[in-house]
Amino acid sequence: MVRRKLRKHIAQCLRDYPAVAILGARQTGKTTLAKTFSEFYFDLELEQEKLRLDFQWDKVILSKTPVILDEAQNFPEIFPRLRNAIDADRKRFGRFLILGSVSPGLMKSVSDLLTGRVAVTELSPFSVRERPHPSSQEDLWLMGGFPDGGTLKPGQFPKWQKNYLELLAGRDLPVWGLPASPPITRRLFRMLAATHGGVWNGSMIGKSLGLSYHTVNSYLDYLEQAYLIRRLYPFSANIKKRLVKSPKVYWRDTGLLHALLNVSTMDELMAQPWVGISWEGWGIEQICITLNNQGGDFEPYFFRTRDGYELDLLLRYRARLWAVEMKLSSSPDRKDLDRLNKVADMVGADKRVLISKSKEQIETKDVMMTNLEGFLSLFPG
Repeated sequence: MVRRKLRKHIAQCLRDYPAVAILGARQTGKTTLAKTFSEFYFDLELEQEKLRLDFQWDKVILSKTPVILDEAQNFPEIFPRLRNAIDADRKRFGRFLILGSVSPGLMKSVSDLLTGRVAVTELSPFSVRERPHPSSQEDLWLMGGFPDGGTLKPGQFPKWQKNYLELLAGRDLPVWGLPASPPITRRLFRMLAATHGGVWNGSMIGKSLGLSYHTVNSYLDYLEQAYLIRRLYPFSANIKKRLVKSPKVYWRDTGLLHALLNVSTMDELMAQPWVGISWEGWGIEQICITLNNQGGDFEPYFFRTRDGYELDLLLRYRARLWAVEMKLSSSPDRKDLDRLNKVADMVGADKRVLISKSKEQIETKDVMMTNLEGFLSLFPG
């Protein structure tokens, strides 16, 4: 079994709060991870499990080990009971593990009824820190990090990803409230893959789908709340240049991206004109996963001016602003570094990092040229 990096943070939260919520996309391993803390488990997607929870409630509230409530958004009636049980004994911590695959329904109940009583965490697919072998890293980029999607079970990619997306479009997203028909959702998936890493243009995509700007934006909200895509918002800076003000949109898991774009081997991936954008998005997501797994307080942005100056990632972390540029190259040159420093000066960045495929690392007080593993090593855990 792969030891998940988020486990340490969850363990600390169980010592500090009565309940811990573990959120994340379907099939990231939330149930497997939760069961490393306890076997007292209820799957609240099933009516018989809801009934069993009702019958065993007296046992549940007295349990000495965490009680796991899986897919809790399917049983909103449980949240007032959780609040009452917690408030009856506020000195007991680590009592409930609440799991969910979609944030809107679950987080509304959490915010309305469990504020101050629950710590919220997010489990992502496998990261490079969990699969550190160099060959595994190439697999993670190509196939994504879902445990059953190929990185642990060779031969599953891309069939597993296509089935996963089909179930989301045809069953899960409509159940979670997305009003789009499955054919529209599938088309939206493909359009988001074709524009991966680009600045969001809701009017253009809405027109292609026969939808209004407001409607397609609301659909994007659902996909973000289901942990499928990441909106990277633009950084605001007080400079004289005009800035891009729309977010960039990335598929969070590159295995899903590549399946949608019909890429199934590393050779096929490296031959694509968009390969650099794929690697950029993958690297940004790995950075965000690493900081999230530590429970870190961070804010990711991008920066772009109308006349072409840009940074792939601006990271607010520990009272510092990190300017990060991603280059799918094993030999970045002086021009890349000069451009990074010029744009970093515009926003007043404290640290400047050029991440490439190079095996060498060069570091001064404020500037670092390294590979992804070298950058992630700055954040122990």
